[in-house]
Amino acid sequence: MAADVPHRAATARATDRPGDESPFALGLLLRRAHARAAAVLTEALRPLDLELRHFAVLIVLVNRGPTVQRDLATATGSDKAAIMRVVDDLERRGLAVRKTVPGDRRARAVEITPQGLEIFDRAHVAAEPLAEHLVAELEPGEHERLTDLLTRIADPADGGA
Repeated sequence: MAADVPHRAATARATDRPGDESPFALGLLLRRAHARAAAVLTEALRPLDLELRHFAVLIVLVNRGPTVQRDLATATGSDKAAIMRVVDDLERRGLAVRKTVPGDRRARAVEITPQGLEIFDRAHVAAEPLAEHLVAELEPGEHERLTDLLTRIADPADGGA
């Protein structure tokens, strides 16, 4: 004999849409894509004894030139304490240096060294075939389109978050 369980009436959902069409789905999908890309690129960096957090700072330094630590934190999505540890690591390895900022004796700009540029280039050579494999399922032009879309999500033109 079946237990007498009260029948729950189906409650309306906020979206009335099934599955992954939730407003949270994009974030979850981006997180999964990031995890896959991070795993692939971690493999490229391992022989160089670099972590993704170190390489993220090197990317910013190559793209922007000398950059103050607070701007490095913003550009890499790190907090101030974490960025200080990363810069400390890079300095110990001779990949970056801190320099005083003219006109602001408290601020320090971080600059990539020639050795840092060499490691940066070696990492790109190592990562290229892995990155190509990562986007191998995309049609011609889709990689560029995806990069454009993600850039617009990450850095909206209006400066909003």
